[in-house]
Amino acid sequence: MHFKRVRIVFALALALAALLTGCSKKPDQSFAEAHDAFQTKLVREENDSDPIPDPPEGVFDLVSYPSKVGDLAAYVSSDPGDGQKHPMIIWVVGGWGNGIDEFPWTYPEWDNDQTGSAFWQAGVLTMYPSFRGGSGNPGHYEALFGEVDDIVSAYEYAASLPYVDPNRIYLGGHSTGGTRALLASEYTDKFRAVFCFGAVDEVKYHNNSQFTFDTSNQEEYTMRSPIHWLQDVKSPTFLIEGSEGNAENLQNMEKASKNENISCYLVEGADHFAALGPVTHLLAQKILADTGAECGITLSMDEIHTAMTQEPPALTPVMVPYTVENVGVSFRCPYQWDAEDISEEGETDLLFSSRFEGDNAWDMGSMYFYAYTDGMTGDAAELAAYLADQGYEVQETTVSGLPAVDGEGWEQSSSGENFYNRFVIVLKDDLCIEFNFYLHESYGDAGNAMFQTMIDSIALA
Repeated sequence: MHFKRVRIVFALALALAALLTGCSKKPDQSFAEAHDAFQTKLVREENDSDPIPDPPEGVFDLVSYPSKVGDLAAYVSSDPGDGQKHPMIIWVVGGWGNGIDEFPWTYPEWDNDQTGSAFWQAGVLTMYPSFRGGSGNPGHYEALFGEVDDIVSAYEYAASLPYVDPNRIYLGGHSTGGTRALLASEYTDKFRAVFCFGAVDEVKYHNNSQFTFDTSNQEEYTMRSPIHWLQDVKSPTFLIEGSEGNAENLQNMEKASKNENISCYLVEGADHFAALGPVTHLLAQKILADTGAECGITLSMDEIHTAMTQEPPALTPVMVPYTVENVGVSFRCPYQWDAEDISEEGETDLLFSSRFEGDNAWDMGSMYFYAYTDGMTGDAAELAAYLADQGYEVQETTVSGLPAVDGEGWEQSSSGENFYNRFVIVLKDDLCIEFNFYLHESYGDAGNAMFQTMIDSIALA
């Protein structure tokens, strides 16, 4: 009777503690068990029908992956077509939205690159899942609950692809995406490694205007707060945050965790965003080198410091094909560029410019495409001499087997700013086909590398 009475008192104490904290977590109950047994209550049924843009052809495919609530949309790297199995990372972007758009290939600033694009730029296959309630998907926003199930479903889909190595599927995310990734790491050990940038510890202190669940029930918070389940992480999991970001959240989890699978990194002098670009580039290389039977990825503060102090890598935007049908010419141009028809009678004139305003060469650059007849066509030497007289540096060349001139120079705006001007004029019969690029001088080599990629792709019927 004595021992029975002690057990009863102990059980009552546990029940009282659970009542006081609002948590009905049972002793030794894993997060997966608690999550699967819990039924969230949504007090607001929210979703969206935001359109999903077509991805750049040959780079990503728009697919549907099955989940508990139905088929959900995702962007997935296209099959490399080499018959090999490759590593893949599932990247969960920040913010509370559950949809996907063209954000992954818009390349924001180096000190705020939330896109995860460093992975696919380096050759790591990448999946960007949408979640329940987003982009016309079935279901509703569950604010960090059902979305965990969706991440597991995304893993199952990725593992089923014939060109993906199911033993080398990684998970990463930033901010809300980092919190989702950490919860998924607590739920399942399927991921080879998990990278969480700026995850929070207790969600009840963050963005409560986004919560669609019953906020009077403390257990709803517990099921969405990673700090309660850190002991369940079995995959190598890396928590990274800037000292000027959500540093306290990282420090709280580091103090609470006794799990050797969790590693924490506080990046001095960085905010919530600054470590993303440098460290994702570092992690991409580590993933490519991680070819053993078990995950061998390690990360040190020295490596992070080196990554943070390096110059940003030279990048080329995603290029997609474009054809000017009536001229019989095709070329590749940045995915972000749209063509505006500015033709005058007897000519074909198009202005290519970005629909975004990013601080980079492809968003700030532009190209004029002209096709016109000119008295000097057919004679590249004569055309080159004429342009040289106008102050351009010009050389004769060939493009798609046709005579052409390639020149560069500078133009000054009325405000005194200098703009780099590169052009290629191809001579086809009695037609001049001109590619005329403009870019502010501050973008330097990155712009010229992009222009050269376009020039090298020119083909004429």
